[in-house]
Formats: sequence, structure tokens, C-alpha cells
Amino acid sequence: MWIADAEENLGESEVREAHLAKSLFYIQIGDKEKALEQLKLTESKTVAVGQKMDLVFYTLQLGFFYMDFDLISKSIEKAKNLFEEGGDWERKNRLKVYEGLYFMSTRDFKNAADLFLDSISTFTTYELFPYDTFIFYTVLTSIISLDRVSLKQKVVDAPEILTVIGKIPHLSEFLNSLYDSGLTEQIKLDRYLHPHFRYYMREVRTVVYSQFLESYKSVTIEAMAKAYGVTVEFIDLELSRFIAAGKLHCKIDKVAGVLETNRPDAKNALYQATIKQGDFLLNRIQKLSRHLADAIRSTIAAEPWCKYFGATGVDSLYPIDDSINLVQLIQVYYVVEHV
Repeated sequence: MWIADAEENLGESEVREAHLAKSLFYIQIGDKEKALEQLKLTESKTVAVGQKMDLVFYTLQLGFFYMDFDLISKSIEKAKNLFEEGGDWERKNRLKVYEGLYFMSTRDFKNAADLFLDSISTFTTYELFPYDTFIFYTVLTSIISLDRVSLKQKVVDAPEILTVIGKIPHLSEFLNSLYDSGLTEQIKLDRYLHPHFRYYMREVRTVVYSQFLESYKSVTIEAMAKAYGVTVEFIDLELSRFIAAGKLHCKIDKVAGVLETNRPDAKNALYQATIKQGDFLLNRIQKLSRHLADAIRSTIAAEPWCKYFGATGVDSLYPIDDSINLVQLIQVYYVVEHV
């Protein structure tokens, strides 16, 4: 009724506002399909890039409510494309929080931490969660993503975090000691972190054990178990899993009851990674070369002049084998095209 009246008696901006009001109504009552349909209709009547961005944010809110990651991913990509047409910094900073929340919800804690840390001083995304919750997510994702030096600089000593962290139960103790049983229930009850609770706590334990082992070349399993207040059997089973998964760089001497660290050489690891990636690239190039050779051969064989080489066609020029000279085939095609 309101939309029809606006279309008959008012201007385009009033019509758009009427459609937007209807979209927001469907969002508030949780009618996902109708809300998306109405948002799309509202977008067709929107010209300004900033207003289109606001519609994308409404879509993202709907996606996070239903945990529709496909909708969220497409909306974030759409928002980035809109920013190429122009956009203000306030909306760009808000998008960082939305994207960070998406990464956190899909277990990409490293990218989530980077985006959250970039948004600490510019946070305005109160439609998603309050600033205290934002700091809660920032600290949790940073703990398992940053090294000790970066964690201290960007999180532990950050004034924006220090002013808020005391208001969040157990978070300060968790950050400084990396162990506090009171915070686990809070993580379990969080709608975004709950599906990743077990994975997250494993990553936290990996960080804790790595920091402990950094101080020693070798240490007894009993001493480590005593430091964490657990049994030797528990530490032995726990570390064996992390070592097998490549999370910890040490080995267990079961007979002597000792852990021996074997920190990997960074340069050697980089060399091995380069060799592995180089082999992969060479295999891809060889595969591409064969495909190109087949395509060029087929193109040449289709030429009228090819029949003069007899039944074998172009293969009488260069035989087919695994070591086909792609350069020679290209030369033949080039000569023929320019005769």
C-alpha cells in the first residue's frame, strides 16, 4: 500500500525508501527468501554505491544469522567489486569486520586475526556485535595465529585492547597464561566458535607446548607433565599426536623418558618447499605443452595443404611421440600461415 502510494505520488528516492523498509521488515521477521528478493528489488532502484553497499551489509547480516556461508562469500565478493567503483573508508572498515567474522566462522583464524587487528581502532560494526565481543574474537584468533613477539606488540600491549580486556571474564588470564578453564565454556557457547571448539583448543595446546619446548634442547616428560599438572601418560599421548601431525618439532625418547627438540632450519625448509613447488610447476608445464601440441597438430591437420603430405598428414613432418618438439610444430604452422 505504502509502496504503491509512493510510486504514484512521490519521487524515486521515496519509492526506494519504501522498498528498503519492506526489506528490513522481512529481515526482522526472519523471512530469508522474501528478504533477499526484496533486497534485490531495492538494489535495482538504487544508484549510489554507498547505498548499494548498505544493502550488501544487510544481506551479510542475513547470511550470518542463517550461517549461510555461500551467501556470505558471494556478498563479500560483491562488496569488494562495488568498492572498485568507489566507496568510503567507513564502509571499507566495516567490511573488514564482516570478512574477518566469515574467516573465523570457516576456521581461517590467521586471516581473521589480521582483519580484526586492522579494525581495532576503526570499529563501527555494532550491528554485528558490541566492541567487547569484537575484542574477544580478536584476542582468541590472535593467540593461535601470531608469534610471541607479534602477539605482545599487537595484542598484549595494545592500548585499545587493554582498556576493554578486563571487562571480559577470564580473557586476560587466558591471554597471559594461555590456560584458563573458565574461558572454555564461553567459547563453547559462542555461535561462531562453537563448531570449532575442539580444533581451537588443540591449536591453543600446540602453541602452549611449542612455547614450553622453545626454552629447552631436551627436557624430561615428567618435568613437562608436572609443569602442566597432568600425568606423564597424558603428555606422552598428547605430544605423540602433535608430533605425528607435524605440529611439534621434537621426538620422544621413551626409554630415557626425555623429549628432544629438533627445530627445523628455516632456510632448509624454504629450499625443500621451493624444490617441491618447482617440480609441481614443471609437471604442469609439461602437461600444458602436450595439450598445446595436440591442439596445434589438429589445427594444422585441418588445413587443405596437409593432404599433400600423404595419409599421415602433418605427422609425416614431425612424428608423434612423448618428446614432441612443440617449437617445431609452431614453426611449421607459422611458415604455412605466412606463405
